[in-house]
Amino acid sequence: MPLKFELFVALRHIVYRKRQTILSVGAIGIAVMILVVSNAFMAGFTDKLYESTVNDMAHVTVTPQENSEYIHLYKNLQSELYEINGIKAVSPSLAGEAVLRNEDNVKNVLFQGINPRDEDAVLSTNSDIIRGSLFALTTSGNTIVIGDDLADDLEVSLDDRIEISFPESETNLYRIIGIYDTNTPLDSTLTYTSLQTAQSFYATSDVVNSINIKLYDFNRDREIAQQIEDKGYSAEGWTETNPEILQTIAIETISNNIMLGFILLIASFGVISALNMVVVEKTRQIGILMAMGAGKSGIRNIFILESGILGFLGAVTGTIAGIAIALSIGNYDLPSELYHIDSIPVVIRHKDVVLTVIAVFILNLIAGVYPASRAANMEPVEAIATH
Repeated sequence: MPLKFELFVALRHIVYRKRQTILSVGAIGIAVMILVVSNAFMAGFTDKLYESTVNDMAHVTVTPQENSEYIHLYKNLQSELYEINGIKAVSPSLAGEAVLRNEDNVKNVLFQGINPRDEDAVLSTNSDIIRGSLFALTTSGNTIVIGDDLADDLEVSLDDRIEISFPESETNLYRIIGIYDTNTPLDSTLTYTSLQTAQSFYATSDVVNSINIKLYDFNRDREIAQQIEDKGYSAEGWTETNPEILQTIAIETISNNIMLGFILLIASFGVISALNMVVVEKTRQIGILMAMGAGKSGIRNIFILESGILGFLGAVTGTIAGIAIALSIGNYDLPSELYHIDSIPVVIRHKDVVLTVIAVFILNLIAGVYPASRAANMEPVEAIATH
């Protein structure tokens, strides 16, 4: 019964003071709306970053053991890797430096021998081909696939032949059977050939110096790398080889959360200010309630409940508005030729929404403690005598 009475009084205050209620709920709602929209953008940005980087890179890389230049018996290892739960694709390769020459144009490149279908399964390499064929590397000897920037630098095009040399190898002519475009610096530095051609070029036996692995869940990279190391090989996950991606996300998230935290604090101070005004305005009524038997805890509960209700209403209102705005912005089409994306990435996560509502509600309950304590500590006689 006491709690029902306290809730009744708190609701009466909220309904009776329409203008102050609208302002308080609006202040909290705007803060929550900004929080929801910002979290949606942050989640979308993170997913887009993963999609454009992590999904297109090796999740785990196996390299030669210390004191060894190559990975021997890599075909047996490849079979063993597929037995590990979580590994989706495996691509062995042999890479080294080489010099490409076309008349007076000379470029130093990374010359990488691959099994085209394995490499495509791991890095989706074939999707970057703009002319020619990647898979033709397996059916024709002394052929290469180069980046479009490298083709421009060397002034060559599809089906042209180009000299490739290495300090300890003879200069040979290789035919260009494919040109790719990744919009990255690799377009001017990386040249593909078949694994057998690379082994012949570097005069090695049937060995490789790297094995790239794609996982079903890229978040398991360190776990899978450890399992491979337990087998006696050297392995690193993408979080170890590319820590700058995680650092970028962490910095963005921390700065975003700090800014949003200040916004919520400002909104909560607005609620404190409004409740303090209520305490001043209703001093006489508070005194009468206390004289009629309402205890200090009851008076305190009235104002804490009022603060919590305002916070909840503001959180729900702001969440609905934030979701609507985020989705409308996410549906806006961007000119892809300018921004390289079709739309602004937006992801609404139910967990983020629920946590936001709960956090705002609790924060406003805490914010209501000061005005509630101030009201509860009044002396009934002095409060009644106040005009």
